[in-house]
Amino acid sequence: MNIYSQIIKDGLWKNNPALVQLLGLCPLLAVTNTVINGLGLGLATILTLVASNGLVSLLRHQIPDEARLPVFVMIIASIVTVIELSMNAWFHELYLILGIFIPLIVTNCSIIGRAEAFAARNPVGPALLDGLMMGLGFTAILVLLGGMRELIGQGTLFSQAYLMFGEAARGFSIVVLEDYRGFLMALLPPGAFIGLGLIVALKNLIDEKLATRQPKAVEATTEPVTG
Repeated sequence: MNIYSQIIKDGLWKNNPALVQLLGLCPLLAVTNTVINGLGLGLATILTLVASNGLVSLLRHQIPDEARLPVFVMIIASIVTVIELSMNAWFHELYLILGIFIPLIVTNCSIIGRAEAFAARNPVGPALLDGLMMGLGFTAILVLLGGMRELIGQGTLFSQAYLMFGEAARGFSIVVLEDYRGFLMALLPPGAFIGLGLIVALKNLIDEKLATRQPKAVEATTEPVTG
């Protein structure tokens, strides 16, 4: 398996920051009460990871070891500031809903961790791909958890889509459960913890089944031919 395939596999599944590393859980649990909120924060995180990984990789030979963490934080903070101001200008209502969790991307351990563990040790190409895949893996969990909580909590999907896609998207909301009174706990912090726990448990179950199948496949290919 080449390095690019391994990066894709790690970011989306094997080393997913939300399911395996369990990093960045504060915004993940706080804003994922709808699909759109999760998607908005996820896209901001992807942009931050890709841009920070690329810049850290480009500057890795110029950054002294004793100052690398402060420099990484400054790079990430600058990128997040640009994203925050852009969201405030073009997606103001969504920006108000996400609130403090946009600037808090600076303190997301997964972003600093990728800069330190990967981008600072690899060329620009792999570093950019690593940032993209880690961001996509994190965003996928944000959207999945947001969808679960929105569906159980209020019986809809993609409510308030216009916050991200403009006035033309006001009709994007899907009412899955008609005359549904909602389940408040799904929209509150306990619902976020329970939902994430179920997703992590499902991933672990899938990994266990895949692990048990692999030895059988190996045995089948190495079985001696008789006759």
